Amino acid sequence: MLLSDTALVYGRYLRQSLRSRSALLFGVLMPLLYLLFFGPLLTDLPLGEEGSSWQVLVPGLLLQLGLFGASFAGFSIIVEKGHGVIERMRVTPVSRLALLLGRVPRDATVFVFQAVLLVLAAVAMGLRAPLPGVLIGFGFVALLTVSLASLSYALAMRLSTPQGFGPAVNALTMPSMLLSGLMLPMTLGPAWLDALSRLMPFRYLVDAVRDAYVGSYTTPAMLYGVLVAVGLAALSVTVGTRVFRGAGA
Repeated sequence: MLLSDTALVYGRYLRQSLRSRSALLFGVLMPLLYLLFFGPLLTDLPLGEEGSSWQVLVPGLLLQLGLFGASFAGFSIIVEKGHGVIERMRVTPVSRLALLLGRVPRDATVFVFQAVLLVLAAVAMGLRAPLPGVLIGFGFVALLTVSLASLSYALAMRLSTPQGFGPAVNALTMPSMLLSGLMLPMTLGPAWLDALSRLMPFRYLVDAVRDAYVGSYTTPAMLYGVLVAVGLAALSVTVGTRVFRGAGA
């Protein structure tokens, strides 16, 4: 019953996303602008011990796509609550849990698709990376999306207005972007900033994807990245499901 309800909700929201093709393209616009206008400034600079500047920048942009896109996914919940959609769904026999589990895979599907577009653009500009590493990067984007979308939906269920939701999300995403080394490796900064960034879980995902893009799949950074990504996804989905059940969504 849960699986069929989840598939039903997933299909509904995926069709909704596919009908809005402009939203799919504009969602990848910010990382693409970084790629076009920031990437050439880093060409031939020694940003890491291995790989080119593109192999350092593109993994960060992929996770930036998931970080900002998934964090604001909860806006749709606020809109639906304002139009009474959530209330109408509550009187249907669809599982309350499926209302979350159907949305989150839709978000992962959309952002992985956008990540593919971003990588194709990066290849055209000079990125060279092994195919297994690129696929691993897509996997990390999916896990990050699952984590942040679940938390975003949970937060949206607790808040009633966009005016409260937007600043709360910005207060979390901006420090995450600055301290996780999305643009440049944190090892290039002072020791205190590098140490502080290790408290940010997203840094371990960025380091893992960068290792994957240079063909290093068995490094400690890869292990830490996988453990953090899977653990964060499990924790976030658990929090999200509890909030949805408690709120009677």
